[in-house]
Amino acid sequence: MMRIGRTSLSIAMAGALATGLSGCGGSSSGGGQISATPTPTATPTPTSSTACTLAKRQQFAYDVLNEWYLFPTLLDTTVNKANYTDVQSYIDALVAPARAQSKDRHFTYLTSIAQENAYYSSGSTAGFGIRLGYDTSANRVFVIEAFEEGPAYPVGFDRGVELLAVGPTSSSLQTISSLMATGGPQAVIDALGPSDPGVTRVFSIRDNAGITREVTVSKADYPLNPVSTRYGAKIIDNGGTKVGYINLRTFIDTADPELRSAFANFKAQGVTQVIIDLRYNGGGLVKIAELMGDLMGSDKVGKIFSYTTFRDSKASNNSNYSFTSQPEAIAPMKIAFIGRAGTASASELVTNAFIPYLNTNMALVGTNTYGKPVGQYGFDLTACDDRLRAVTFKTDNANHQGEYFTGLATVVPNTCAANDDISKQLGDPGEASVATALSFLAGRSCTPITATSGTQGTASVKPARKLLQPTMPNTAQREVPGLF
Repeated sequence: MMRIGRTSLSIAMAGALATGLSGCGGSSSGGGQISATPTPTATPTPTSSTACTLAKRQQFAYDVLNEWYLFPTLLDTTVNKANYTDVQSYIDALVAPARAQSKDRHFTYLTSIAQENAYYSSGSTAGFGIRLGYDTSANRVFVIEAFEEGPAYPVGFDRGVELLAVGPTSSSLQTISSLMATGGPQAVIDALGPSDPGVTRVFSIRDNAGITREVTVSKADYPLNPVSTRYGAKIIDNGGTKVGYINLRTFIDTADPELRSAFANFKAQGVTQVIIDLRYNGGGLVKIAELMGDLMGSDKVGKIFSYTTFRDSKASNNSNYSFTSQPEAIAPMKIAFIGRAGTASASELVTNAFIPYLNTNMALVGTNTYGKPVGQYGFDLTACDDRLRAVTFKTDNANHQGEYFTGLATVVPNTCAANDDISKQLGDPGEASVATALSFLAGRSCTPITATSGTQGTASVKPARKLLQPTMPNTAQREVPGLF
């Protein structure tokens, strides 16, 4: 039996934002990813392209799941692979019983080794560099975040900008309203084109000044900064109290130095209250989640951050992580976590880990989260560029609490319902969710989040805006839901 030590893992509470989250305001995932990927004992690594027939790729998936799947009694091993014309649909059939119980909402999936490695190491992806959401009542599409290194930001795309029309040329523009009316969100996604460098689209947009103009943008490869250089880390004066604000977009390797720098500043400024804004964060590497915990746990060194538990036959891999000492760490007395339906996986892991220690001195602000307390390992079929992300473990906090499949609002002691106000920039003290978080930190009461469904993530707030998400997202879109 292969034993996989925690230190050898590049575990990622990774996004599974596929069909199950399409248009649900967020990413899904809470998984794990491995840098040293285990291979099922029954399946040797292929050495030639003859191993890449559909039947052999399906068999590889079956062997992995049969050996490692976290819910072995919820795996339908009677499924006939000959009835399926692609690997993913076969995988979906195998895990259908777990999905029916909301324990695997598209968390087990096939992806590209090369694509995933590029994303987790540097945030490398191709696109316009914007995150999109749509208004469910009026069928309007807005930019809810723009990434500084992407090609769209320099030409005027930023939070609050509305997309009015899109097309390959000025003469072939289709209005967003007509696309939504005839084909819904998927029609808009299709009109934006494939995620390939060089794909060009002409947009009619209404900018934040209310001016309508036409802009041409070509998709390009760009690095995604986990912490925005504009608003990602700052100190907010909250009635005389210094509050540290962090907006983490995704848990990837390059977040390490950015988080350390932010918390070093918080420490130097004597910050004892923080806002952790994970409202669109679909997850990522568990090691970055653990680092974030360490940076807020200087008074908890040696105490349990989380437990990782496998199926009974793989129990020798069970492990735990304790808070470790970091030179930049602080010990905040109160934390407000901003989350929405797109908040999943590693984001939920960090939030859940602080419940035993802060209890009522922490709150979930916004809406309910996605609900993914399980993680994936990556199993590679190298010759085919196949990486199977299979749900293999679950995570619990120090109180062995981790059953939040319907979202964190069911387990966090304090919740505060709040809008996502795209008329103001992320990190702005006047933005609805940030303002509510500041109010909680100041000791004022709030309206609790009323929803219990992590898949919808709605609270008694309006407007009902959902993230635009492809049925089959790429790696970056799984972890950064709404990304195009």
